[in-house]
Amino acid sequence: MAIVEESEYKGNPVIVLKNNEDDRYPFTFGLKKAKLVLEHIEDIKKFVEKNDKEQPPPSEE
Repeated sequence: MAIVEESEYKGNPVIVLKNNEDDRYPFTFGLKKAKLVLEHIEDIKKFVEKNDKEQPPPSEE
């Protein structure tokens, strides 16, 4: 299960998504990009549905 944390970068709030506690390359983004994701969440879901069948699941390291 992914780990979700809130943090700060240069005084601005960010959200950090990790595959696990030892994830060396977490996915981090701020409020502006979070709003953009929310605006396009249905498009993102369609993208995942379309492309997920074509690729094997990521390995957990």
